[in-house]
Amino acid sequence: MWLVVGLGNPGREYAGNRHNIGFGVVAELIARAKAPPMREKFGAELAEATLRGQRVLLCKPMEFMNVSGQPVARVAKFWKIPPAETIVVHDDLDLPFGQLRLGAGGGHGGNNGVRSLLADLGTPDFLRVRFGIGRPAPGGDAASYVLADFSRAEQKDLPDLRMLAADAVEEILANGLTAAMNRFNKKKDKDAQKSEKSTKSEDSEKTDKSDKKTKPARSGDAP
Repeated sequence: MWLVVGLGNPGREYAGNRHNIGFGVVAELIARAKAPPMREKFGAELAEATLRGQRVLLCKPMEFMNVSGQPVARVAKFWKIPPAETIVVHDDLDLPFGQLRLGAGGGHGGNNGVRSLLADLGTPDFLRVRFGIGRPAPGGDAASYVLADFSRAEQKDLPDLRMLAADAVEEILANGLTAAMNRFNKKKDKDAQKSEKSTKSEDSEKTDKSDKKTKPARSGDAP
């Protein structure tokens, strides 16, 4: 059995945040698999499903991001799922919006959810689907940025990008990490990058307003 974890903060007020993209990808996979309703156990919402012929346990930790590794570790231990069969989907500030980067191992990259997983799983050797969210405008605060909702321009592309990230998870399940990396670890073309820069410029005027409306989860929960 595989364990697929989407990182995010629990609570309706965080649902549309950039930090919660992992939850969105897991929701997409649940819909594809026509899985039964999620149930809560070990501090996480869980649903068993079959995707691409593989048994999968889909998981959304119901602890805040900076301690999300604790429920994931409990789930992995109970189902005896090794890190090599654990896929974690999370946001990444160092990638342009919508760009995917698949891999295994490595550090936390400033993401407190990944930091918690490293500590509680005791190893970096789980698989990762990193979803680029870009960085705030110059002078912007990273914690406020990840705890803000995607911009209107980004929201237009978000459904397709969520589906692409779900495709990446399925590719890992069906054909392994190397094949999935070869397919999805591609840089955006120049036109897409220009479009993103235009979007960032448009959004920079709205950053202060968005930050003021955003309530931090808890101290240290982001990024």
